[in-house]
Amino acid sequence: MRLDKRDLSRLFRDRLRLLLQRSGLNQSAFAAAVGIDRSALSQLLAGTATRLPRAETLMNIAAEHKVSLDWLLGLSQDEGVTGELRASIEIAQGSGGFDHTLLARWHAEAAGTKIRYVPSGIPDLLRTEAVIAYEAEAAQLNRATQIDEAQYRIDYNRRPETDMEVCMPRQTLDIFARGEGLWSDVPPAVRAEQIDHMAALLDDLYPTFRLFLYDGRKRYSIPYTIFGPIRAAIYVGGLYLVLNGTQPIQTLTRHFDSLIRAAEVNAHEAAAYVAGLSRGRGAAAAIDPI
Repeated sequence: MRLDKRDLSRLFRDRLRLLLQRSGLNQSAFAAAVGIDRSALSQLLAGTATRLPRAETLMNIAAEHKVSLDWLLGLSQDEGVTGELRASIEIAQGSGGFDHTLLARWHAEAAGTKIRYVPSGIPDLLRTEAVIAYEAEAAQLNRATQIDEAQYRIDYNRRPETDMEVCMPRQTLDIFARGEGLWSDVPPAVRAEQIDHMAALLDDLYPTFRLFLYDGRKRYSIPYTIFGPIRAAIYVGGLYLVLNGTQPIQTLTRHFDSLIRAAEVNAHEAAAYVAGLSRGRGAAAAIDPI
């Protein structure tokens, strides 16, 4: 979606007013600090013209008040940079429990909006402690932190204001159920417990948590999470690519919506589908026998 000149001017004006209010300065002092005169600032705030200040003035305002140009122009919902690489341990593992981590803060900020999530494997909050321990050992992650994260996410999804959609390939669950690939060393009893646990949670958390399954042979997606209109985080192994710009968030949202439209198992069917996996692929075989 492109913003025209009037939209940019309005968004810039709103952000400029916010900075003026935050600064505690009068208009004369605020204008002087960013290198313009008071009359020029008054014109910008009045919105009588659909023009933006010179690039130099925009840069001075951003630098003086420590915000990004994209945020100042309304192109980002986050005041910081529009994209950055952050170590996953920095985001998802911190002292004081998972509820004190950056990832938990992003979930809290997005409360009341829709969170869209494409996991890299079994969704974190649906894992049993045994599977968490297996995956944590393989990835050299802290088991206690991973368990804490899973419980936080379950509690989060029980809040009435939560709205979370998860979309993933159904083949990921089929492979787990058969004990193949990454899960070849997981004992059958642990896999059976995981499937039963997942089916029960899907039924318990619906409709605030909704799982959709698409055919991974027809669609592809990297793992990512979209935190409402605020930010998106693309998971790339030990790193997250964090995006705060409006346009990339909207692009990822459209991609997620395309996965939803392609889903072969919809959210109201997910619990039954997963329960069927414990009976030798059950529901999966009904969709696509091999």
